[in-house]
Order: sequence, then C-alpha cells, then structure tokens
Amino acid sequence: MKLKFRKIAYQLHLWLGLTSGLIVVIMAATGCILAFEEELKHIVHPNRYYVENIGRKKLSLSELTEKAEKALPVGLKVKRVIIPSDPAQTYVFRTLKMDNEAWTYWGTYLYYYRVYVDPYTGKVQEVEDAKKDFFEIVLDLHRRLLLGEKIGKTITGYSTLVLAIILFSGLVIWYPRKMSKSMLKGMFFIKLSANWKRINYDFHNVLGFYSIIPLLLISYSALIWNFEDVDQWIKNTLNGNIPTEKKAQSIIPSEEFSNRENILNLIGSTMENSLQDKKSALINFPRSKEGTYYAELTYDGRQYRNEQFNFDQYSGDILKSQSYKNKNIGYGTALRERNYDLHTGSILGITSRIIYFLAAMIATSLPITGFIIYLNRKKKKPKHKKNKIVYPSHH
Repeated sequence: MKLKFRKIAYQLHLWLGLTSGLIVVIMAATGCILAFEEELKHIVHPNRYYVENIGRKKLSLSELTEKAEKALPVGLKVKRVIIPSDPAQTYVFRTLKMDNEAWTYWGTYLYYYRVYVDPYTGKVQEVEDAKKDFFEIVLDLHRRLLLGEKIGKTITGYSTLVLAIILFSGLVIWYPRKMSKSMLKGMFFIKLSANWKRINYDFHNVLGFYSIIPLLLISYSALIWNFEDVDQWIKNTLNGNIPTEKKAQSIIPSEEFSNRENILNLIGSTMENSLQDKKSALINFPRSKEGTYYAELTYDGRQYRNEQFNFDQYSGDILKSQSYKNKNIGYGTALRERNYDLHTGSILGITSRIIYFLAAMIATSLPITGFIIYLNRKKKKPKHKKNKIVYPSHH
C-alpha cells in the first residue's frame, strides 16, 4: 500500500511538474524581483519619494489633492493617497481604471498614474505613468502572466494549486523507503564531491525540502486571492458564529453637498495626527454616492498591523473602525488580514522576507533541476535488445 502511494506521488510530481514548470519558474522569478520592490524604488527614484527641503507646515490634503489632479490628464480624479510618517517623503496620489475583460496587460489597465507631491510646497515632483513601470509589469506577469484577469489569473490560480500538490508529493518522495545513516545524510545535505548529476539531484531534493514551508504558505495565500469561494469558506469556518459586519455606507444628504474640501481636510489631519510611531496612512476616496473614505494606518512593514476606518464622505463621521489588536474580529478575519504578509514573508519582518526570497530563488530552480533529473533517467532506461539468432556452425 505504501509503495503504491509512493508511486502515485511520484507520477503526480513528475507530470504536474513537467506541465506547469515554466509557469512556476515565471511566478517564482518575478516573486524574487518583487521581494524588495519598495526599497529598490526608493534607491532608484529618490526624486520621486523625497522632498528637497522639509518645511515647517504641510499644506492641507484638499490643496494637495487639487494640485495632483491638475497634473493628471484632463478629466481624471485622484482615487487614493499614501501619506508617509517620514517628514522627508512625498505624498503619493494615485488614479487607475481597469478592464477585467481584457486579454492582455496593456488592455487591462486603461490608465494608471501616480503623482508625487511635496506636501510642504505643493510642488509636483513627478507624474508617473505607472502602466509603464518595470515593477508594475513584473507584478502583472506574476499575477496574470500579462494575459489579463480572466485568462492569466485563471492560469496562475490553478498553477498555484498544482504547485501545492507538487510540494506535498515531493515531500512523500523525499522520505526514503528504507532509512539508513547515508540516506539520512542525503536528505539534508548536498554532496558537493559527487558528479554533476548527483549534485543536481541533491539541489532538487535537499533545497526543495528546506523551502517547502515558505512555498506552501505562498501557495496557500495565492489560492486565497484566486479562489473567492475557498477564501469565504475558510473565513466563515474559522469565524464560527461571529456575525458578518455590514458594509459601511455614507448617508446621502437631502440638500446639495459642497463641503468636500473641509471633509477631506478633516480626514487628512486625523490621519496625519495619528501617524506618530507608525509607517504610513492610506486614504481611498469614495467611488459612489453611498461610498466612504476608507483610511488605513499601517504600523510598520507588516501590512496586517493596522487600524482601519470608514468615514462618511458628507459628514466626516467615523462609521466603522477596526484594529488588528481587536480580538473579537474572529480567527477567519484575522487570518485573512494577514494574507498579504503570509504571501510576501513580511509576517515576521525582514528575517522572514529574506527566507521567502531565498525560497523563491529555490522555487525558480526546482522545475529546471527536476527536468534535468527527468532527462537523465530517460537516458538511463535500457533499450530492449533484439534477440540475436545464433546459427549452428558447420564442421
């Protein structure tokens, strides 16, 4: 029975690996590039992210938003702003529109702009066409293979599911049928003194084992993003009987509303005053008449460590708030809030980010080393020799 299970695991590992190998290489390689995206961007584009001089007082959020919108192509409105706690950094305004029916990256983003504004002077330091940003293209290659939401996301979603099966089947194959001292050593160490075929095998076998936990966490978090039903089921199951909170909605006034600037300034100053000992604040602007200003205060590099607020767009009142410290939100909601950090490795800070980066590098190599093992074994298979007819010798 055990031998049969091992054979099934081997066949699954082999054929699923061969069919999905290229996609796994692309997703893993792009994941490596994106691992330290934020840090690299700040090094490569300091003019975008840092002001020339730190002033005494910042302009109001409504003034800065107006300046950002004037810098955008005619008719476009700001949809988000990121406010850093670092006084030397710019405010980053964003607007984008997507077509989820499109079949390519260039069709998916109808437009995508980021505007970097000095909060002290209102100077627009740069207007970035984010659609052409290298990291944005790499991110879309990682998420959708540049093939749009419908096709690309479906392929990467099922490829992630396949990867999870490959990892589990690999673990079954990794454990030897008969345990011995030499086998035990081969499970955890690469024999560098061996020939190249054995070294390649060890790279696949040993490094695959060491990277399995972060790769399974990456696979799990990707599956949550790709399959809504799975996401909802896990969330509801873990939350148990905790009631689902209703979506916050603004109360539409009976009279014409003309107080947008004051409300925006109120929300902006509320976030700005709460930034002490935190990393940044994010404000999403309302998308409809009933929509709210969604604001998020992030404590550090771990995205789940945040406070969330929904502000009424007409009164500025807080309609809903949630903190990661709140123990009553339910295990399902708490786990879902950590999904991004589970995927990127930021869940435990810089240490786990480095571990994830190394695991992604290994994941990039696994389909390659596995394919080489497959070719070597294929060459080893003995060819069936034709039976030679031996004629009796005549004396």
